[in-house]
Amino acid sequence: MASRVFWASRAASYLRISVFHKGFSTVSKDLKYADSHEWVKVNGNAATIGITDHAQDHLGDVVYVELPEVGAAVKQGDSFGAVESVKATSDVNSPVSGTVVEVNEELSSSPALVNSSPYENGWIIKVEMNDAGELKNLMDSEEYSKFCEEEDSKH
Repeated sequence: MASRVFWASRAASYLRISVFHKGFSTVSKDLKYADSHEWVKVNGNAATIGITDHAQDHLGDVVYVELPEVGAAVKQGDSFGAVESVKATSDVNSPVSGTVVEVNEELSSSPALVNSSPYENGWIIKVEMNDAGELKNLMDSEEYSKFCEEEDSKH
């Protein structure tokens, strides 16, 4: 186990991801986070959205991802799909408002990408944002890490 943690820490530092050894969840520094455990990576007006490592860890093995249609409108804080795991089904909420321009079709045949690569290959949708000002309502990596620690300490 120690060698796995060491390897993961080395891999995380190589990928510039912070590793918090509480439950082994990673939080990426260059993303914004919603309190419903979705992340968003912004590039200009484009936003890539997925669920966090913390969320996938709590869900367990993901067996199905419900994706919206390309062209669908999403609203900050509203559900656009769902992630079904062996333990539960959870809504996925959009951290930003906009129009869906791409969905991760790979999740249809490989939903476990959400578990194995939540910040890279396990992204769920890409959105053209309506209002970049909404990003102010989201947490940075430090705030999100504290939020997760507080939430976990209540359970």
